[in-house]
Amino acid sequence: MLSPEAASLQTDRQTDRQTDRQAEIRLLQYVFGFAYVNLSEVVKRKGSGATPNKSNSDYYDDGDIPWIRTQDVKFNEITSVDSYITQKAVEETAAKWIPKNCVIVAISGATAGRCAVNKIAATTNQHCLNLEIDEECALYKYVYYCVMNSYDELISKKQGARGDLNSSLILNTIIPLPDKVEQGHIVDILDRFDTLTGSMAEGIPAEIEARRKQYEFYRDRLLTFKEME
Repeated sequence: MLSPEAASLQTDRQTDRQTDRQAEIRLLQYVFGFAYVNLSEVVKRKGSGATPNKSNSDYYDDGDIPWIRTQDVKFNEITSVDSYITQKAVEETAAKWIPKNCVIVAISGATAGRCAVNKIAATTNQHCLNLEIDEECALYKYVYYCVMNSYDELISKKQGARGDLNSSLILNTIIPLPDKVEQGHIVDILDRFDTLTGSMAEGIPAEIEARRKQYEFYRDRLLTFKEME
């Protein structure tokens, strides 16, 4: 076990390394317009939730705390849920509150790799990796679009019989990071495409599919940055 002095020194060194890396990222953004970073570098806090014991009615009956499950995570903004737990469940299990505007990534089975943003404060089950984004360096919605764009890469990394992901596999995903002004421009454009695509709930299937493919094409182009030769 580290002594208090050694622990303090270790923390100081970690802080210095983080400060140096942030300065490096800002320099790369200034020179090249963007920097490649691990997803972990834009995350302030991470964690997963839990499934309170289903046989304990005190955890569910008359619950009013939103409880997000992986079936709620489907490349979307989560504004409401069908499942709720009680304050007792929060106090006695690992199903803890997360603030709104986290990027939630499903990590288990068929849903692994899908992502969402919670627009309400909520709790989640253990099959969700919840990422609170560091708004000092990245916009949560920009990170969400980057994770969405990395879906094929993520599902190629699935492991085990069920095809699961883990936090390390997800957090080591490399994303391009322009400055926040440029991130905002990209988010505005993709939000418009997302709204347009989402509004086409009815119509000719071929037209809907064509519009979705167009959206995916432009999302990929907007999130691909050309390096200077």
